[in-house]
Amino acid sequence: MTADHPQPADLDSEQILLDEPTTADLRAKVTEAWRDFARSLTSLVAALTAGSYLEVTLDPAASGTGDAIYSVGVEAGPDGRLDARAVGNAALPPGMRLDRAAVADMVALGWSPPGVVEGSGEQFGLCTAVERSAQLATILTRTMRDVYGAPHPAFLVYGARDERDEPIAEAALGTARPEATLETEDPESALAAIAREAREGGLPLDERVRTVVAAMLKTTPDQLQLDGDGDINIRAGSAMVFVRVRDSPPLVDVFSPVLTGIRPTEKLYVKLSDLTNRMPIGRLYCTEDTVWASVPVFGRNFQPTHLMLAVQVMTGLADELDDRLHGEFGGKRFFGEGDKPAKGDEQHGTGMYL
Repeated sequence: MTADHPQPADLDSEQILLDEPTTADLRAKVTEAWRDFARSLTSLVAALTAGSYLEVTLDPAASGTGDAIYSVGVEAGPDGRLDARAVGNAALPPGMRLDRAAVADMVALGWSPPGVVEGSGEQFGLCTAVERSAQLATILTRTMRDVYGAPHPAFLVYGARDERDEPIAEAALGTARPEATLETEDPESALAAIAREAREGGLPLDERVRTVVAAMLKTTPDQLQLDGDGDINIRAGSAMVFVRVRDSPPLVDVFSPVLTGIRPTEKLYVKLSDLTNRMPIGRLYCTEDTVWASVPVFGRNFQPTHLMLAVQVMTGLADELDDRLHGEFGGKRFFGEGDKPAKGDEQHGTGMYL
């Protein structure tokens, strides 16, 4: 396993907006997300004090890896020592273990095989100094992305604890999700409050959108991690869903890269047109080598329930359509174990940059 609709007077301008392929540069979007994650990881690793610990895990509930827990960890020791560990085959179920090429990739990144570094046991080991936090962060990031197969930092869950085993509250790693996601008030109550604010004009559109999404995810708006484009990232099985707020005209776009690395053909366009005609709202379209799904929500007279429905529809739609279209047209799903790029073709993938 190696391992980017309305008041009648604005209809034309909004239709033009939806037709612009502004979401087409998926590679740049994912690349920047990984770079932001690596920068945040560098800062967090460098700030670890003796006895504190950080663990980053590929969320099996989001990635569909089941019992396979792909994780890396760093513990800060005395005198600026950093001890890093990465899961090895002994802790992975059959069928999900690293093959020889993946083990070689681990060694090439700087890991020692399990048992070589003192105290590493059945895990890959690496010892370094806090002065080399940036290099260590790069190794950890590339391990999760290139070897363990995380397609985007939003598929990662992390936890950081101090020497007293208390959570490090200020820890944040880009679009990755903290283990201890705070539970807020009942989502229905939160949505009702947002609706009241919307009617009274008390919150800007972007704040209302963040509050709605946070309520759906049972977290808080300030815990939502935005990527470099300001988009909210939501994982949906083998798919990735983005929520973007546009100001002029006011619009919320819920969209997903259904397939990448696909070859556009007349048959594909006919299929997308047919599927779009069956959708009650939204559309499917292809730009360059990526098939997108998009569901718009009007920003004027914003209704929280409309956004909630759009997110629910898109998360289910994207996770179903990527499998269906991949079986017929090939390409790569955002997270699909069987359709990762082969060696030598990694420059065409969405997550192979740092």
